[in-house]
Amino acid sequence: MIRKHTRRAAKAAFAISLAVAIVLGVTARPADSRPAAPSTTVVLGTKNFAEEYILGQLYKQALEAKGFKVSYKENIGSTEIIDTALKSGKINMYPEYTGVIVQVVFGRALSAKTPLATYRLAKQLQEKRGFTLFNGTPFEDKDAIAVLRATASQYNLKTLGDLKKIPGLKLAGFPEFRTRNTGLVGLRRNYGITKVTFVPLAGISPYQALDSKKVQAAAVFTTDPVLGPTSKYKLLVDPVHQFGFQNVAPVVSKKLVAALGPSFRRTIDRVSAKLTQNAIIAMNKAVIVNKKSPKDVARTFLKANGLI
Repeated sequence: MIRKHTRRAAKAAFAISLAVAIVLGVTARPADSRPAAPSTTVVLGTKNFAEEYILGQLYKQALEAKGFKVSYKENIGSTEIIDTALKSGKINMYPEYTGVIVQVVFGRALSAKTPLATYRLAKQLQEKRGFTLFNGTPFEDKDAIAVLRATASQYNLKTLGDLKKIPGLKLAGFPEFRTRNTGLVGLRRNYGITKVTFVPLAGISPYQALDSKKVQAAAVFTTDPVLGPTSKYKLLVDPVHQFGFQNVAPVVSKKLVAALGPSFRRTIDRVSAKLTQNAIIAMNKAVIVNKKSPKDVARTFLKANGLI
């Protein structure tokens, strides 16, 4: 990312570092030194949105700092596309959401009933086809349906089932939302939302679609930095857990794990352990709102936590 003023950039980087360190309650410490890793290459991919770019850079830079060789392939595409890349061997690792593994990759109607059960089921399913999961993150980022607070007040909207109260309902989301169990398919099955016009997002954010009144509801993500108790958007409650439990766990080829040994997993798990809800929201804000590069934001976070 091009910066006009080096001094301003330095101050911004320091601010991000300090803010994240305060959020996590840590102080920077020197990263421990380890021998260079074997020559096998980690082919690390990401999906197609900002949080994935941050995750990809976090894992990439942490691995490279320990001497691992990384070929980085950012912005591969949606879950369906990146899973195809994984199965075909074009990549051998990428960060995924545990409920998405269960409900999208393997087509289960609902996730398991707890975060831990979801992680265990996702790992079991992946291991049947030659992959495994490393440790999950403390944070989760799940799909949600947002409405303007004014709309929620007008129609007395509290849960997803209340969407039926909106006449001529229009709901925006990314194109894949139309066909997923965590999308319209699930809303029909679980909440009886059948009278709805789906508006695929193209060129605008779900929040812009809501603000412009193009739609009354939109599919969003719970770690979006614009959300919060004081925002003008309200998230509808999902009592049957249609959107599952969505902690991130790196999906990794078993062959890669065997080739690189325990220090490979240890490096990745140390990064994941630091990714709290507040930390990922702060980094998302730095990238999405403040327009910092995922590479720079990830580097600042890793240094602040003694991971590089």
